[in-house]
Amino acid sequence: MKRWPKGWSMPSGRSVRCLPSTAPISLRAAVHQLRDEEREAWTQRYQALMAHYGMQPTWNNTGIAHENGDVEQAHHRFKQAVDQALRVRGSRDFPDRAAYERFLAELVRQRNQTRKERWVQERQALHPLPLLPLVPCRELRVRVSRFSTIMVLGNCYSVPSRLIGTTITVRVRAEALEGYVGTSRAFRLPRLVGKQQRRIDYHHVIWSLVRKPGAFAAYRYRDELFPTTTFRQTYDRLRRVLPRRADREYVRVLHLAATTSESEVDTALSLLLEAQTPPTVEAVRELLGLARPTVPPSMAVPPLDLTTYDRLLPSRRGHA
Repeated sequence: MKRWPKGWSMPSGRSVRCLPSTAPISLRAAVHQLRDEEREAWTQRYQALMAHYGMQPTWNNTGIAHENGDVEQAHHRFKQAVDQALRVRGSRDFPDRAAYERFLAELVRQRNQTRKERWVQERQALHPLPLLPLVPCRELRVRVSRFSTIMVLGNCYSVPSRLIGTTITVRVRAEALEGYVGTSRAFRLPRLVGKQQRRIDYHHVIWSLVRKPGAFAAYRYRDELFPTTTFRQTYDRLRRVLPRRADREYVRVLHLAATTSESEVDTALSLLLEAQTPPTVEAVRELLGLARPTVPPSMAVPPLDLTTYDRLLPSRRGHA
């Protein structure tokens, strides 16, 4: 009969059914959506976690409801408590994430008031933690593609274009990705949930697109290069009124937003669309009061005269 992991036993003297030391740990219930090679890597990381904290995994039988793990049941009960607390509060809106985290911390504190006595008893049986902390992230080595993107755990992210062709170290944390070139952090990005997702920031790719604006029409992640609805409407208007220059003009508008202010460019585009004026980059510059790029002055190169160096050489007669 196949068995699934229930959790782990703490050294508190409780009676548990421990896994024989010769049996491999099966984690199919937790990683059934992963490929075979990913399951093996996941299992190895789980075994390393157990070994780091000196824990022994236990098993439960499939289909036996009363063998559900304590951790899963506690998580379910806490979710119910959060829902009830939000109902009592009368609103699920919070001004920011920090306020929501304080709300959860207070709820945890209240729920733990009844567990203080048992926690004191449990602490007497607990062993000290390892001297070295567990690494809080997973490190991967990835190479930045020529499109200024990286693939991390099945998801696509754009990174600064200066990293194209570079192999970087990506630290995968719970909610963020950190990219390092050597020991220097090059970027920090929000981590995507699930797979086959993408996060493309036009600030990362616009520098390469502006050099080859014709590539915009066939760009794989083109829909991600419309920061707001106004930018999308601008591109559609350009395709109607200036079909041959639409890609070039829009890329230049997007480059202007990346180098100045996206909100100001968005406002200028809205005014141009309302006025039925072609939203070209020059029209946006005029509304924003931006001067055209200055042309560098031409400088005359003086003729090269090497006769002055001949005076430094001794004559043939004097040298003889």
